[in-house]
Amino acid sequence: MNEESPQTKEINKIQDSLERAKSELAILYEISNAMRTTLKLDEILYIILTGVTAHIGLSFNRAVLMLVNEKSGLIEGKLGLGPGSEEEADGIWKNIEQEKMDLEDLINAYKISAKSVLESPFNRQVERLKLSLHSESGGLLASSALDGMPLLLTKDSIKNYANDPLIKLLNTEELALAPLKAKDKVNGLILADNFITKKPISKDDMRMLIMLANQAGLAIENSQLYENALIRSHTDLLTNLWNHGYFQFLLQAELDKAKANKTFLSLVSLDIDDFKIYNDMFGHQAGDRILKELSDILKSHSRKMDFVCRYGGEEFSIILPQTQKNEAFFIAERFRKEIEKFGLSQKEMFPDKRLTVSLGVASFPEDGDLPSDLISCSDKALYQAKKQGKNTTCC
Repeated sequence: MNEESPQTKEINKIQDSLERAKSELAILYEISNAMRTTLKLDEILYIILTGVTAHIGLSFNRAVLMLVNEKSGLIEGKLGLGPGSEEEADGIWKNIEQEKMDLEDLINAYKISAKSVLESPFNRQVERLKLSLHSESGGLLASSALDGMPLLLTKDSIKNYANDPLIKLLNTEELALAPLKAKDKVNGLILADNFITKKPISKDDMRMLIMLANQAGLAIENSQLYENALIRSHTDLLTNLWNHGYFQFLLQAELDKAKANKTFLSLVSLDIDDFKIYNDMFGHQAGDRILKELSDILKSHSRKMDFVCRYGGEEFSIILPQTQKNEAFFIAERFRKEIEKFGLSQKEMFPDKRLTVSLGVASFPEDGDLPSDLISCSDKALYQAKKQGKNTTCC
């Protein structure tokens, strides 16, 4: 059997390197193209982590994405992707193999099964992770975000971080960290490991993760700029609530979801009692102050899933997803009572010597299945509340 010459060995080595480089570039190109298909942050994050964990991507078992929140001085867990156990991993990988799913298939699957991804135990743990960016309690994440340097923790070096909250959460033997950067500014971190297969993280794995992170940082910044611009365009400048135009969009979208999922939806219409008297007495600037303060009350006493909107003038609308009429009534009453307790200066100018509101409640499906049906019914209920003497809630 003829032995390969040194020249042939060198040629084969170069060919192998070229093939690997070609494969890596194809992976990065595909992930990069996928990131350009959307500006929605949740979809961008999922595409990034799918690229990190997919068998035709970087092939890590599990990945976590954290974002820097400079305003609050925190590093916040945004998405965790990966199986919770060896059995779950085996099931996922077998399904991918049987379905012959490529990267595009895996990304498109998120649009269908986003809820199951977001409600996985691992992702729930990640979402609860909030660490200080500037104190020692931030540990490994804080130092990585501030240094802006990639880091590979091996079996030996990871022992030095045994008490770190992140290492405790992941309970892993090796960990790769890569900063997400945009214009030399760290806006987040990707963390990846092989906690199921125990496959060692190689230099090539780290190099690919770093290259992906460099693209991801820019994609995340573009998404955040887009979402900020979108929020500004849909926000009422005085109250910082959703404006009338976006209220109409939200109501239709939430109604479509309620129909598809066979759940309930309620709408609360709210109007300040005798607001014209106060406005005429003290002027529009004083009236604007009331509108701002009332908006803060509504936001602070609404649920995370609710949408508080300024319908126009002194009228507000609150969309309550997954809420039946009786529950919506109690929520509306909570708003009414909190506003009634509000310590308003010059409240003696109001007929009842206090700031009060009237509210009307309508619900899907019993009051109709169109946005116009719910708006009309809640307005009629609001009018009824006014007729009954104000400072009341009617269904």
